[in-house]
Amino acid sequence: MSSGSPRGGGQPLLSVLAPFYAFKRRAPLASYITGRFCTMVLTLFLLGLAIFGLMELAPGDIVDQVMMRQLFSETRGAMQTSRELNTEQFESQRRALGLDKPFYVQYFTWLNRVFVHGDLGQSLISRAPVSFLIASRLPNSIILNVISLVLITAFSFILGVYFSAKAGTWADLAVSFFSLALHAFPGMLLLILLQLFASVTGLFPVTAYPPFPFGSDPGHFVFSYAYHIFLPLLASFLGGIGGTLRMIRATMLDQLGQPYITSLRSRGIRKWRIYFHHAFRNTLNPYITGSANLLAGLFSGSLILEIIFAYPGIGRLMYEAVMQEDINLVLANIMFISALVLAGMVLSDIILALVDPRIRYGKDAR
Repeated sequence: MSSGSPRGGGQPLLSVLAPFYAFKRRAPLASYITGRFCTMVLTLFLLGLAIFGLMELAPGDIVDQVMMRQLFSETRGAMQTSRELNTEQFESQRRALGLDKPFYVQYFTWLNRVFVHGDLGQSLISRAPVSFLIASRLPNSIILNVISLVLITAFSFILGVYFSAKAGTWADLAVSFFSLALHAFPGMLLLILLQLFASVTGLFPVTAYPPFPFGSDPGHFVFSYAYHIFLPLLASFLGGIGGTLRMIRATMLDQLGQPYITSLRSRGIRKWRIYFHHAFRNTLNPYITGSANLLAGLFSGSLILEIIFAYPGIGRLMYEAVMQEDINLVLANIMFISALVLAGMVLSDIILALVDPRIRYGKDAR
């Protein structure tokens, strides 16, 4: 009996999966991307469910905050402490917001509103549309993190390739020591030290955003923005270059010790061609694989950065939403950032397959 012959009980299952296996044989890379996309959607679904569950476990809710704020609000110069809020009023507010239902019912209601009606809902605190709040803050975070990623990538490759050729020298040892120190240095402490430096010296502002809008004076805003963002950008750059530089340097040294490099040198091929045309191309693989994690680290690290430097980004918006237990804003923020990170991971896999022709996704690839 052939080991690959299907059994009678599994015939319906094989007939159902036959189109999938045929698609995988014809287009292994496309099937891999499709599988990763489905995994990304499933991860986002479970993440949203977990967020609703955790918010349910948190003590109190947004109704308590809103009603107590109304209790102690000033009305005609006097504190409104004479009016007592009873249990029925709290429960009425919870029913109006749908918070009296189980968390999984709230989650599926949110999914229906988002994907069927295209509505992210309103902030339960400010009553502003969630999509407007995210759109007003997201470009600031993207600009900060993309600039950081570009600088980290450029300097890491330049220094990593250069000092891999100087391995064992005093300069290489010094760069290795400082990159290890930067990689191990606590990011929050670095932000606090830079904030203290700006406060004591007065050379840089303690806030990371100009005090006037872009539309009032675009030219002056660009220069003011570059001046305000210098220290936060420096902190993000120093926090990410240490590990990336060490990885690229180690990968270059590993490649330079391979037999094919020795063979190329014995043929009299120029040194710069060996470094950049052969060894350098192979260092791209681990960097592309880790670039999605680096981007995720930048976005998660920008949360503390935006709080300390009062930068109006998506991280600070999410922090304010969590502190106020604004579930609509919290969920939309986390899901959006998670979707960006997961999409970055899928994109890094696609780029890796395009850069390295040896990579094939599929059992039948040669």
